[in-house]
Amino acid sequence: MTIGFQVHPSPVRASKELIAALAEHAASNLCDSMGRAHNVSSALRPMHRGGRLCGPALTVRTAPGDNLLVHKAIDLAQPGDVIVVDGGGFTEAALIGDIMTSYALTRRVVGFVIDGAVRDLEEIAARDLPVYARSVSPRGPTREGPGEINVSVSIGGTVVHPGDIVVGDADGLVIVPPAQAEAILAAVRALRAKEQTLLGSIARGNVDRRWVDETLAARGCIL
Repeated sequence: MTIGFQVHPSPVRASKELIAALAEHAASNLCDSMGRAHNVSSALRPMHRGGRLCGPALTVRTAPGDNLLVHKAIDLAQPGDVIVVDGGGFTEAALIGDIMTSYALTRRVVGFVIDGAVRDLEEIAARDLPVYARSVSPRGPTREGPGEINVSVSIGGTVVHPGDIVVGDADGLVIVPPAQAEAILAAVRALRAKEQTLLGSIARGNVDRRWVDETLAARGCIL
């Protein structure tokens, strides 16, 4: 084994039913249901036309500006995987572009999260394949390594483990730990039901806003 080059076995992935259930919920609600945590930095923004992202993470750690192991990850990907790349936040060389995303679609990859740069933005922006990245650069990558696949990575300040469930929408990205996913799903369903009740009250014009003054008074505010 050469130091710095490792491809670890894939973890057991969450069930399709669990992933589909999580995909029904907004990233914001999932974040709130996880104690307002497990969200990825807003520096990683959607580059694609539209469409939600939800799937297990196939993680990659690369040398800055190098995509050799990203290529290998696409070859290894199972249908429904999200390829999550820790590129060290390096923004001056693109790790993926039109060719790699086109190939990834044939592998039924459902999205990319790149802590680094992408290119061919017009092509990416014309598709519904979710691509989140830190920046755009016309400069291409090297293909020499080193790199690792199926290791814990840091993406926008958040740790992502292989098999973690990545959920993304127009607001951004959250990471759902599979071991807690059922409890998080129950919590987010309860939150959604509460919000629907509140929205109904707003529509009927009878929303109760007493909590605002009560909270201010409890904090010593003179009203």
